Amino acid sequence: MSTILVTGGAGYIGSHTVVELLNAGHQVIIVDNLCNSSIAVLERIHKLAKPNFRFVQADVRDGAALDRLFAEQPIDGVIHFAGLKAVGESVSQPLRYFDNNVGSTLALLQAMDRAGVRRIVFSSSATVYGDPQQVPITEDSRLQVTNPYGRTKLMCEDILRDLQVSDPRWQVAILRYFNPVGAHISGLIGEHPNGIPNNLMPFITQVAVGQREFLSIFGRDYPTPDGTGVRDYIHVVDLAQGHLAALHYLQTQQTSITVNLGTGQGVSVQELADTFARVTGVPVPYRFVDRRPGDVAACYADTTRAREALGWQAHLGVERMCQDAWRWQSQNPKGY
Repeated sequence: MSTILVTGGAGYIGSHTVVELLNAGHQVIIVDNLCNSSIAVLERIHKLAKPNFRFVQADVRDGAALDRLFAEQPIDGVIHFAGLKAVGESVSQPLRYFDNNVGSTLALLQAMDRAGVRRIVFSSSATVYGDPQQVPITEDSRLQVTNPYGRTKLMCEDILRDLQVSDPRWQVAILRYFNPVGAHISGLIGEHPNGIPNNLMPFITQVAVGQREFLSIFGRDYPTPDGTGVRDYIHVVDLAQGHLAALHYLQTQQTSITVNLGTGQGVSVQELADTFARVTGVPVPYRFVDRRPGDVAACYADTTRAREALGWQAHLGVERMCQDAWRWQSQNPKGY
C-alpha cells in the first residue's frame, strides 16, 4: 500500500481523485488551506471510500509544515492540485496568482527534494496551448499562453522539466486537463464554486435550480457547426482516474511524461446546454451575448498518448456529465 500526498485534495478535482485513490487501496494525506474548498467535503469522502486518509490544514507555500509532513511517515508520491484557477481573476490579480501557483510549486518541490521524495503528478491545463493553431491538440502543439493563470501553469511545467533534467531521479507526470465537468454519481461531492463560477456547467446547473434567470452564451458567430465555442468536456471521475493511471505509470516506468487528459471530442456550448435540458427534463433558457475577449473558437485534445502510454481513456459521455452535475446541484443547491 502506497501513501500519496494530495495538495488541494479538498477541492473539486482533488476530492474526486482522493476517492479514487482510497478505493484503489492507497493511503492519502490531504493538504489544503481551504481557501477554495470546504471542510465538509471530508465527511463526504468518508462516506464514499475507505477512511484511510488524514487531513492537514496548511498552505503548500509553508515549507516548514511540509517538512513536518514528510518527516512523519514515508510518502511514495505527490499529486499537486493546490492553486488558484480563475482566468479572469488572474488578469486582474497576477501577483496573487504567481505567488500562489508558482510559489506553492517551488515550496513543495523543495520540501520533496529535502525529503528524497521525487515522484509527482502535476495538475496543468490546456490553457498552456493558448489559441491553438489546429485541433485536435497534441502534446507537441505550440505553447502560447494568453493570460497569467496559463503562464503560472507553464512556468511550473518549465520548473518541473528543468528539475528532471538536472536530476533524472525525478519522475514527473504533467497532466494537461481540458474542461472538467460533472460530479460523483452519489451526488455527495461535486463542483462548488466560491462566488461567480469560472466554468460553464455550474452556470447551467445554477440556471436549472433557479439561482440564475438564464445562461449567457458568449458568441454565436464562431466558425463552428452552431456558431458557439467548442470545448473538450471531460467527466471529473474520468479525470481523477487519469491521475491514478499517471501515478501507476511513474511507479512502473520510472520516467517522466506530459499528457493531455480529455475525451478527444469537441462539444459546443449550445450543445451542452441543450443536452442538459434534454437528459434532465429541466429547461435551461439561454441568451446569446457578445464574444468574450480571448475566447477561442475550438479546443479539444488528441488523446493518443494518454491511451497508448497510460492505458487510460475517458468513458463517461456528455449525457452522464449532465446527469451527474444535476444530481449534485439538485441535492446540494447551496453546495457544501
